[in-house]
Order: sequence, then structure tokens, then C-alpha cells
Amino acid sequence: MWKTLGTFIVRRNEIINLIIRRISQINVSIAFILLIYRYGFLLSDEEANEVFRIFDFQFLIYVILFGLRMLFSFDRRDFINRERLELLLTSIIILYGLANWLFGFRLFLYYLYLFSIDNPVNTYQNLLSVFLFIIIILEISKSANRISELKLKPATTFVMSFVILILGGAFLLMLPAMTVQGSMPFIDALFTSASASCVTGLIVVDTATFFTFKGKLVLMLLIQLGGLGIVLFATFFSSFLSSGVSLRQQSIMQNFLSSENLASAKQLLRKVVFITLLIEFIGFLLVFFSWDEELWDTDQQFKSLGEKVFFSIFHSISAFCNAGFSLFSGGMLDEDMKTGRMYTLHFVLSLLIILGGLGFTVIEEVFHPKYIKSRIITPWKKLSHNTRITLRFTFILVVTGIVAFMIFEFEKLRDRTIIEAFITALFQSVVTRTAGFNSMDFSKLQHATLILCMFMMFIGAGSGSTAGGIKITTFVVILYSSIANITGQKNINIERRTIPVEAVNRAFALLMFAVSYNSLAIFLLSITESEKDILQVAFEQISAFATVGLSMGITADLSLLGKIIIIMTMFIGRVGTVTLALALSKKAVSTAYEYPKTHLLIG
Repeated sequence: MWKTLGTFIVRRNEIINLIIRRISQINVSIAFILLIYRYGFLLSDEEANEVFRIFDFQFLIYVILFGLRMLFSFDRRDFINRERLELLLTSIIILYGLANWLFGFRLFLYYLYLFSIDNPVNTYQNLLSVFLFIIIILEISKSANRISELKLKPATTFVMSFVILILGGAFLLMLPAMTVQGSMPFIDALFTSASASCVTGLIVVDTATFFTFKGKLVLMLLIQLGGLGIVLFATFFSSFLSSGVSLRQQSIMQNFLSSENLASAKQLLRKVVFITLLIEFIGFLLVFFSWDEELWDTDQQFKSLGEKVFFSIFHSISAFCNAGFSLFSGGMLDEDMKTGRMYTLHFVLSLLIILGGLGFTVIEEVFHPKYIKSRIITPWKKLSHNTRITLRFTFILVVTGIVAFMIFEFEKLRDRTIIEAFITALFQSVVTRTAGFNSMDFSKLQHATLILCMFMMFIGAGSGSTAGGIKITTFVVILYSSIANITGQKNINIERRTIPVEAVNRAFALLMFAVSYNSLAIFLLSITESEKDILQVAFEQISAFATVGLSMGITADLSLLGKIIIIMTMFIGRVGTVTLALALSKKAVSTAYEYPKTHLLIG
């Protein structure tokens, strides 16, 4: 019997596995639609209970399919070792089902009643939804390996992942249960989704009052996925499930992480997610204990511990991902909540923003346990040149911003102590380059300050980070190249190292793309927003391109065409002008020829 079964498995394995995979995909798709229906619409208790009855059927199908996959695997022991996480989930479902079938009660619901949890039925349904969502994520992660089967360039795949994320986010934000006032208009939902996915922070509605808790949760997920890159997330889970990582996936990761080679990108994969979650968790703890309760009016304190936890998680993720979204109506300048005077909170957010703007390779190098002890004596020991340059110029730009804010905006800081004024200047210097939190009204700042802000926004932060802009290393290469040309140097040298011509050409190409696109966008915005001041329009455009999110207060008043232009700007600024150019470019037929040289007058 077993021999016959084994022969049948060998002969029909491929077709059977294909059928199982298709049924599993259909089952997960139905489950995903049910989750959207349950949490995206305003359902009665009876309708919600009906949805959760169908969930039981979804869990049953999942268990059956898992059993069939194990049955039709060539090596069941190896299958169990590879699918340990799914085996655990399946075991929990079986235990849950047996308790319900044999004893007639819901196991999880029983313990919720036992421990006197508030609203146990709703909590029970939410737990089931989270469990089902994990199963959906696992199924989606399996599809990550099929990216290699698509005949698309890595840059194209990377760009398309953000398109899907933005459109998916817009669809979710349009659902009735996501907003207080009913369904959100498409253009506003698209703008908000693009701003969150591209970790920008520009808003056309008041995040604090317009969205429900569900809507804010969707925004937080969009920020997290946009900060890391949805392809990176999918590939990580695929690797976590021991399914392997294809060369195409590694190339996509290399594009996103700005790694030197495919091998380093693959090694950095797990570290990126681990470092991100670790920093965000530490940031959550610091933010949680940074809320200055004395500055809150009695009737405006957090309504519950859960709300305080959620606010802390949201702002930690928003800060590290350099998104700049805030759950206060006035951001970090909310007069009612007095967030503009929470200096400990501002300092913590500044640290998170700086870390998020350094880039994952820099963070991994600086905080590697192997070298921390030796760096107490020799701070620069064993740091790569990329890390040294990023750290040095990050420090220079931050200090420049602090000094500029304290000099140009001296009158606005006079009512604060020197420490408070310093933290305010530090906070604005940091967020100007990468994240759009604000503790000062930018519509009332000096023109000199605004021009400096646009310059710092345009530069941005480190390569491979969650921030935007042309990036620090690009700016440094262009700066040193210009100095070398002016002084007549043959080679471009930084810290006794010669910069390759390819890197210089790439830096100038990126600068050309950035300048050209921003010039065109500002020109178009000056037409669509003709009633607004040109400085306001230019500031808005640069802020969107650098995915910063600062505004002089015109975002909500943009016309339809103006919103579309800013949406495109945020998207291009996030995926990178060079990545987009590579995705849209065609392969050159040949470059192995040279025309006769000519002479052009330069300057």
C-alpha cells in the first residue's frame, strides 16, 4: 500500500502540488476579502458573527491543505523542519477546532472570560483576525520566490511594488470604517496613501481627527512597509520560511539597500528587519516614557493605557521611518496638547530620525557588538569609508541647521531657556533633512531659513536609509568632484581613496534628474497653484521630492492637478530617480564604438 502510494506521489507530485497551491491561493484570497469586509465596513453584530463563522471554514481548509502538502512531499521529515512555523499554526487550529467540536466551547473565548478581559467577544474576534492575517502573510511570502519567474528588471519590480502598495493603501483608506466622516474621496485617499507609503508626511486632511483607529492603523502599516520596502518584507519572510532567496530577489534588495554586491545584500536581509524592529521597539519605550503628562490638560490626557501605547508605537515607527506623520492635529506644534514644549519627546524623536536616516549598513557597522568595545578608544576603527562620510557629513549638516535656526529664528526662541532653544533647533535641523515633524510654524520663518531648509531637504540623508533626497554620499561626491575640477586635480580623492569615474557619473546623473524634475514640477505647480506664493510652491515641491513632509500650510488647499503633481513627486522621490530611470530605460545595443572628438566651450 505504502509503495503504491509512494509511486502515485512521485508520478502526480507536480500536478497535485499545483492544485494544492491554487486552492490555497483562492482560500487566502477569500480570507483577505472577508477581513476587509469585516473591518472596512460598518457591520452589525449579526453580520460580524456570520463572517467569523466563515473563518472557521477557512481554518479547516488551511489544515487540510497543510496535511495534503505534507502527505505529498518526498521527504516528510525535511518538510516538517522547513515548515515548523506553519506546523505550529496548524496545531493551534486543530486544538482550537477539537475543543469546539468535542466540548462545544470556544477555547480562546473561554480564557478571555476567565481572565475578565473587557469586551471578550470583540477581543476574541480580533485575535482570530490577527491569526488569519498571519496565515495570509505566510501565503503571500511564498509568492515572493516567484518574482524570479517574472521577466522584469529588478528596478521595475521594486517600482511596481510601491505602486501596488500605494493603490492598495488608497483602497483601504476609502473604506467607510477608516474615517470618521464616511468614505474618503479617491484623490485624497491616494494622496494620503502615497504620503504614508513614500514616508513623506504631507497631509490633505487632519490625521488626528479625520481617521478612526482602524484608519490610523492602516497608515502605520503603510509607513512601516514603505520605510522598509514591500519587496524587502516579502523576501525576508520567504527567507524566514527557509524557501531560499533568488538572485533576482537579491538584486532587488541590493537596489533598495545600496549594497556593494549581491552577497552583502543577502547577508544584510535579516539584519535589516531585526535592526528596524529592535530600534523601533526601543524607540517605543523611550517615547512612551517621554510624554510630559504635566503639560496635558486634565480632559486631554490619554483616554487609556492602550491609547498611550498606540500613540507611542505610531510615533516611534513614524520617526524611525522618517515619515513625519503625527496623531496630533498640529503635529509637534499642537497648541491644545502643548506638544511644542515636550522637549524630552523631541530629543527622543530626533535620535530615532537620525538613526533612520543613516542607512542600514551604517547602523550595522556602528553598532556591531564585535567592534563597540574597540571604538571607545578608537571611534573610527574598522569603519568603511561610506560609513565615515555619512556620519561626518550628517554631523556637519545637523550642526549647520542648529546654528542657522538659532541665528535666523532668534526672536522666536527668546521665550525658551538655552537648553529648550537648543533642542528646538536640533529637532528642526534633524527633521528638515528627513522627517516632516514640526515644532515651529514654517509659514512664519525667515526667507533665509526656508531657503536653507530647501537645500538641506534636497540633500537628504544616508543611502539605503528610510529618508529621501539625493543622499549625503551623492552630495559629497559632487562636491569633491567640483573641487577637483576647479583645482585641476586629475583624480577625485576622499580620505586617501579615489572615487571611481562610474560613481561620479552616477552622482551627476542623479543630480541632473533631481534638478530637472523639480524645476519642471515647480513650473507646473506655479501654473496650477497660481494664487500661491512661489516660495510656498517651491518649498512644497522640494519637501515632497525629498520625502520630508514639511509644508508652509498649502497642502490641503492644493488643486486636483496640484495634488497629482505632488503625488508623482513623492513617488519619484521615494523610489529614486535613478531606479525609476533604470526601470523605464531600454538596454543599449552597443557602446563599443567612439566618434571623433569635438571641442565645446564650457562656462
